[in-house]
Formats: sequence, structure tokens, C-alpha cells
Amino acid sequence: MKSGRLFEIIYILLGREFVKARELAERFEVTTRTIYRDIDALSSAGIPVYAEKGKLGGFSLLPGFVLNKTLLNEQEQNEILLALQGLASVKTEETESILQKLSVIFNKSAVNWLKVDFTDWSIHNDYYFNDFKTAILERRIVEFDYYSASGVKTHRRIEPVQIIFKSRSWYIKGFCLKKQDLRLFKMVRAKKLKLTDETFIERDFLTLSLPEEEPPKLVDLKLKIAPGLVYRIYDEFDESVVEEQADGSYLVTVSWKEDNWMLGVIMSFGEYIEVLEPDYIRELVRDKASRLAENNRSS
Repeated sequence: MKSGRLFEIIYILLGREFVKARELAERFEVTTRTIYRDIDALSSAGIPVYAEKGKLGGFSLLPGFVLNKTLLNEQEQNEILLALQGLASVKTEETESILQKLSVIFNKSAVNWLKVDFTDWSIHNDYYFNDFKTAILERRIVEFDYYSASGVKTHRRIEPVQIIFKSRSWYIKGFCLKKQDLRLFKMVRAKKLKLTDETFIERDFLTLSLPEEEPPKLVDLKLKIAPGLVYRIYDEFDESVVEEQADGSYLVTVSWKEDNWMLGVIMSFGEYIEVLEPDYIRELVRDKASRLAENNRSS
């Protein structure tokens, strides 16, 4: 644990001009005395750390320090190269150059055994990714129109801090100047984005957190799916919730959040799916199917 903490302290110091002892203690959940002992250990190992003691004490690296590659073992070097290969999938302009430089430093060829592609099959699929990345790195305020899950349009100005990929979607986390708090925005719902020239000072996010959301209402579903769409079954469901029936159909038992997404997934199976339980979801699907048929009836 200690060696891992020492290594992480070095990388924190590489990215920051000055770090308070209290901040490091809170990050690693140790006492400030332990942090000072860690700094002494780094100094003894030849890392040029400058320390200021006292109530506002902290640490910085002497200018010009470069991390020696010998601090990274064989596996750690490989992990860094593989992580950069994964980053290349989001098409950041600098990634390929960094990957080549580190490959030379580590005296390794970048073996492309792994390819990660987050994009879909549509033409327009970057969702302002590079604009958000630039805004984060340059600490520039961005503004955009945003559509909530219920379709409500608002105009937002945020101080972006992090890009997140979760559950097949890209999100941007940032301090919303309208709400005066951290918020999470789904990138695909951000429209007319403007990267402003206004800069911001990094906030103390140790005192900020995303607002807690109420636990979603889950509904227990029993679905019968015809064999004609067996490939979709294993695209959408884990095999542990799928049971093949004697007639060749499949019984799927799953708990999903009750919302329009759930109804949309069910209806995407078309005539190949039947909702067995619960009855009220079955009625909702029947009603939506009737309205769909009515909207597409020949005039």
C-alpha cells in the first residue's frame, strides 16, 4: 500500500505546482504526519521534493524534474501503453504522438492487440468530445442548450471537469453556473455548444459532490421472445436471466427501471416479443403499439 501511495504522490506533484499536506492526507485517508514521512522517503530515494511545514504547509517538485522510466516496472509500462491505445479510440489528437514517445522511452513496440471503438455506426457521433476535452484542459467555460430526459430544453454554462463513459454513453461532469453545483450531462443531449474564452479557477471539489438521486423504480419483467431474434437476446440480456423453452422461444426475467427507455427496448423487438408480467406493462406496450399503428395508418 505504501509503495503505491508514494508512486501516486509523485504523479500528483508532477501535475500540480503546490499540494497541501492536508489535501494529500484526506485523499489517502492517512494523517499529515504519515504524509510527511512519505515525503521524507521520496527525498531519500532521490526525488527532489520541496516541503513547506506549518499550518499551510505543502509540497512541490523542483522545476525541471522528469520522472525516470526506471520507476515503472515492466508490467506498469505495458499497462500505460495499453491505456493509451484505449484512449486512441476517442480520437484525441495528442494520443498517437504520446504513445510513440513512450514506446521509445520504454524501448517497446506498441503491440496493437487491443482495439476499443466507442463510436456507433452513424456519421455524426463525436458529441463535441474534443471541444469538451479542450475546455477541461484549458479550464474554459462552455455553454450549450441541454435537453433533459423529459425533453425540457435549458441553456447551461458549466466549468467542465471530467468526461465519463458509462453504460454505453458519454457524459460530461461540470460545475453548473446556473445551479451552482456539480452536475452530470449526457453529451448526446448537448446542442449548439460554444467553447468560450472565459476561463475559470479550479474549485475545491473535495467539498462538492453530485446531488444524490432517488433510487429508480424497478419493475420485475417476464418476457417471452421468439427464436427469430435470438441474436438480440444475447445482445441485451445476460445469459443468467435467459431460459430456453421447449417450443424454441426464450423466457427472460429481468428487473429494469420503469421509463420510456424500457418501453422502447421492449417495442424494438416488434412482433417477436410478448410481455407476460406484469399486466400493467403489457397494457402500456399494447397501447403504445396501437398508437404507433394509428400514426402510420395510410391516409
